[in-house]
Amino acid sequence: MRANRLGAALALMLTATLASCGSSEPAPGTEAAQSPTAAAKGPVKLTYWTWAPNMDKIVAVWNQSHPDIQVTVSKQAGGDDAAAKFLTAAKAGNPPDLVQAEYQHLPSFVAADAVADIKAETASIKGEFAEGLWGLVTLGTAGVYGIPQDSGPMMLFYRKDLFDKYGIAVPKTWQEYADAARTVHKKDPKAYLGTFSSKDPGAFTGLAQQAGAQWWSISGESWKVNIADEPTKKVADYWGGLVKEGVIDDMPYFTPEWNKALNDGKLLTWPSAVWAPGVLSSNAPKAKGKWAAAPLPQWNAGESFSGFWGGSSTAVSAKTPNKAAAAQFATWMNTDPAALDLLVKEAAIYPAATKAQSSLGQAPDYFANQPDFWQQAAAVSAVARGFTFGPNVGVTYNAFKDNFDKAVQNKSSFSDAIQAMQDATVADMRKSGFQIAS
Repeated sequence: MRANRLGAALALMLTATLASCGSSEPAPGTEAAQSPTAAAKGPVKLTYWTWAPNMDKIVAVWNQSHPDIQVTVSKQAGGDDAAAKFLTAAKAGNPPDLVQAEYQHLPSFVAADAVADIKAETASIKGEFAEGLWGLVTLGTAGVYGIPQDSGPMMLFYRKDLFDKYGIAVPKTWQEYADAARTVHKKDPKAYLGTFSSKDPGAFTGLAQQAGAQWWSISGESWKVNIADEPTKKVADYWGGLVKEGVIDDMPYFTPEWNKALNDGKLLTWPSAVWAPGVLSSNAPKAKGKWAAAPLPQWNAGESFSGFWGGSSTAVSAKTPNKAAAAQFATWMNTDPAALDLLVKEAAIYPAATKAQSSLGQAPDYFANQPDFWQQAAAVSAVARGFTFGPNVGVTYNAFKDNFDKAVQNKSSFSDAIQAMQDATVADMRKSGFQIAS
């Protein structure tokens, strides 16, 4: 792919990328005896499950230079279905050696003893990633269960031309965002600064991370669940207040009405992730060149935090008899300069490795008016907060959709919806046999 087409292709393909077998146990002591950077003894064959496009081309480069460790790509559908398929394969005893794992799914893989702790194998590369990203593959202090591959740091995307029209500045705080929302809607009752989507828990999770939320943590052998913490309730009450006041809309993202509002200039902002240019170019083509990106507004003036919406890691199966070889390949793919270049050009992902983020050049075509787009994205990624996900995040996300749907419809308390998420999550974890710390 030519370099001057990279920005546009990356932006377009990020949307699809993010929206979305070993046999026996190794003999005791063999794993510790192998170095993650040492060549495997004899030919090793590894299977890698992934949904990212063109991964076979990247793996072919590895295979050519590593004849003793050969990797075969098995293309998967991605999303929750891919996670369920992997857990089923792990339970049946025939999982792949490596799997592309979304950050929110890793803890459920760990709870099922489906992925290996590769803390020792990855100790030397921890510094290649921002602290918030590394936290997404670390479960408490017990271990590291994946190597960050791609990420979705959140930014504020806004219609620069309409901000000028309505005389509003890019909000640096959430209070300024609320004030701007009132100004816009007062000047044009059919226009809204933004919308709250009750269908997208991933977006809300990223905003909660930015505010400092910590939904799950581990204390010894017990899980601590604190979804209804003060930062999360603050975020919920903020958006709930704006919805109730009527100064922002409540249409869900990725719907025909949302697309129309973007196209018609009736929706001026979208707090989203770095993959947003791909969505906007497809869903709001008429507004090309009119959008810009900025850091998320902050809760306190002078702060600089963000959160993540989307992203995945490369995990090693707990059942693989070739843990060291698998960790060696995963390390190469996510830290080697040549491999990172291929991940960007061929798989069109936003790389997790800091050095790869800082080397991205031309802005996405949709944001051609903002030549420093990737530099801004890298700066935001460096200050994005993650947190430990729990082993039943699917239950939590379903509870978000159920309870926020009701809260939006009834204009009722958003913080009550958060408490319902907390209660549903704890009840499910207790039912599944997890020990919950008080």
